[in-house]
Amino acid sequence: MGKNKKWGSVLSSGLLSIVLLAGCGGGGQQAGAPAAGSGQTSADSTAPAPAATAEPAANKGTIKIGGLFDETGATGDVGKPYAEGERAYIDYLNGKGGLDGLKVELVGADYAYSVPEAVKIYQKFIKQDKVSAILGWGTGDTEAMKELIAKDKIPFISASYSEALTRVDQHPFNFMAAATYSDQAKVAIKWFKDNWQGSGNPKLAFIYNDSPFGKSPIEDAKAYAASVGVDVVDEQIVDLKALDATSQLLNMQKKQPDFAIIQQTWGATATIIKDAKKLGIKTQFIGLNWAAGEGVISLAGDAAEGYIGVITHAFPYEDLQGLKEIEEYLAAKGEKLSDKNQKYIQGWVAAKIMVEGIKNAGDNLTGEGIKSGLERISNLEFGGLAAPVTFTPDNHRGTNQIRLGQVKNGKFEIITDYIGY
Repeated sequence: MGKNKKWGSVLSSGLLSIVLLAGCGGGGQQAGAPAAGSGQTSADSTAPAPAATAEPAANKGTIKIGGLFDETGATGDVGKPYAEGERAYIDYLNGKGGLDGLKVELVGADYAYSVPEAVKIYQKFIKQDKVSAILGWGTGDTEAMKELIAKDKIPFISASYSEALTRVDQHPFNFMAAATYSDQAKVAIKWFKDNWQGSGNPKLAFIYNDSPFGKSPIEDAKAYAASVGVDVVDEQIVDLKALDATSQLLNMQKKQPDFAIIQQTWGATATIIKDAKKLGIKTQFIGLNWAAGEGVISLAGDAAEGYIGVITHAFPYEDLQGLKEIEEYLAAKGEKLSDKNQKYIQGWVAAKIMVEGIKNAGDNLTGEGIKSGLERISNLEFGGLAAPVTFTPDNHRGTNQIRLGQVKNGKFEIITDYIGY
């Protein structure tokens, strides 16, 4: 691929004194209190008070986090391993004693990429489960619930990296765990332009699905392209579940784009690049975050050779310090890191970020307390698993840094360090 270009290689905190208040969103049990249904009764008021002793680290109660997952819906190809990674990190954390004895419980549900179902589950999380924060998933559902999230004051980290969710004045409880789709596209455009060796302005096409997720970065990317001398010549819509993209690619080919940005998940991306190979199309395809990862190669086979992806999180086969805790966790479960993929690591990191915010909240485990805890995250590093993340009261963007990787000999090889635009 790439007819005119030769591509270059390129958490222990101090002792936490936790009291889960009745108004903290309901997710926690007061430290030292008997659990509901445990059969324990409160002490007789006439009994002498026990001598003061240090509270055992393992008796500080539980805080609940909601988990909105797409495991069976239109984006389940990437959603399932992501959810697995989130669950795994919380299990790993609790296996290490939780947050100095505070257990974190992840209450997860598969909403199958249905916005009405996501809203229904969200209401259950708030009213019944009494969660104190939520790990979400999709763009359509996160954007649909943004006013509810703000009203309910629930810290929300989703797997949607929509630029629309970065307005702190409008969405003060939404946090971005990776570069936005718009920023990803801008970095890809700048990188291509900087490495362009053809004559004139490089020509760009977009291939995306007709959903809030698919359309999220397009207008921002168009404007940025124009500002740096890249000509946008075509747009094509391909369904998330498409098994054929021939007609769209033939239409695109008429405009002869030098490169095309794909905003899809693994399935549709593989369809696109397989059909492009069959048609002899030489356009260089660059997929944003969810269009990159091992699943594309598994599905597309040889057609994936030369394909470039925006890499926001590490691959399990990289030599990185941050992978050691994942490997340790999996070994204890009788599993292997090599059997996991990049999206598993992406979910692990998202859960890790939320837990860091909870840790920073100290004894104020309200939604506002956790929000403040997240806003105190500064240059949080992950041993190479992802770009460092920083939040402030005025900026919930996290990072604008990504890497690029290219498929070579059936495997993504990293061709840039973390870069911005």
